[in-house]
Amino acid sequence: MRAVAITGAAESFASRLRGLNVVLVDDGQGLLEAVGARLEQEGAGVLVGREKDPSGAHVVITADPKAVPELVAAYPGCPVLVVHPTGTVEEAVIAVRHGALDFLTGPGWEERLLVRVLELAQDRRLREERARLQADLARAYRFDGVVGTSPAMLEVLRVASIVAPTDATVLLVGESGTGKELVARSIHLQSRRSNGPLVVMHCGAIPETLLETEIFGHEKGAYTHALTSRPGKFEQAHGGTIFLDEVGEMSPRMQVKLLRVLQERVVERVGGTRPIKVDCRVVAATNRDLHRMVQEGTFREDLYYRLNVVTLRLPPLRERMEDVPLLAEFFVQKYRKQTGKPVRGLREAGLRKLLEYSWPGNVRELEAVIHRAVILAQDEWIGAGDIRLDGAA
Repeated sequence: MRAVAITGAAESFASRLRGLNVVLVDDGQGLLEAVGARLEQEGAGVLVGREKDPSGAHVVITADPKAVPELVAAYPGCPVLVVHPTGTVEEAVIAVRHGALDFLTGPGWEERLLVRVLELAQDRRLREERARLQADLARAYRFDGVVGTSPAMLEVLRVASIVAPTDATVLLVGESGTGKELVARSIHLQSRRSNGPLVVMHCGAIPETLLETEIFGHEKGAYTHALTSRPGKFEQAHGGTIFLDEVGEMSPRMQVKLLRVLQERVVERVGGTRPIKVDCRVVAATNRDLHRMVQEGTFREDLYYRLNVVTLRLPPLRERMEDVPLLAEFFVQKYRKQTGKPVRGLREAGLRKLLEYSWPGNVRELEAVIHRAVILAQDEWIGAGDIRLDGAA
């Protein structure tokens, strides 16, 4: 049998196969013998035949298309490559439907196989590195659920980890969908108030007529249908943290009332006459430019400086595109569990499609896209065709 030649790009990258364990399942005619020899030469660990313990296998290569269903079942989560020099399109379609990642046939299949193995080795290393970085991030900053290892996000988390143990008021600024509420929750969990409540108030989602009673509470008989007294969000957050989302949407009248709470640490219920002391940390968030609003006269300057003790700017996803693969993998695993679909991850073309998009809806949009892709995926790998980008040109 002739030796397998590795030329061009394959030759320059072949040494990166070190640490990769490959299982070879031949067709009885020795088709993969030379492939195995070259893989070992380049540092890969090669197991010939069906290994009983699949835990150490990273890639399975078979020259027997009929063995694909058995190998997919025996090596869960392990990509299966099929080689068949004279294979037909129909055989390739059947193999892929049964779970094969790729079907290589025709002249030059040896070189294409090795390049494909190289891609899988690189992908595995990247996944391991991302997992290690994310684990280091979690240990260093304890920001559970915050996914990202880009310099921009690491700087946000570094500053947040410094300010979290204090009682300083924090203002989170950034576009919608960048994860401001998630960071607010993490700040609360790292604070000395972590055993207290975290109360979330979406200021822009409630009409002004109801916002005052929601935030400050009301006394019995304060208005029609006020049959009992009710504490507001600040009272509910006593001993913990209150997160005021979309604080830039507050009217001038509500801004004055909020300023008094921040200055005096007391609230007065609607219809009430006695001040009630509150002890809670304030974290606010906005997707608007409060500094410009101050200049325009639509946001109180004194309130702005009360909220702006420490400001954290969460970068939009387009400014941290290196986090897209990690976020996509995180959401794939999340919705794989929720839907029960055996989706392993993204194909290269699918990931490339994500990286070529500008993400105007930020992380929230990416999560929705991956959720939909997991639902629509026809096999274990999400391809470009499974990814629907609503805002794409």
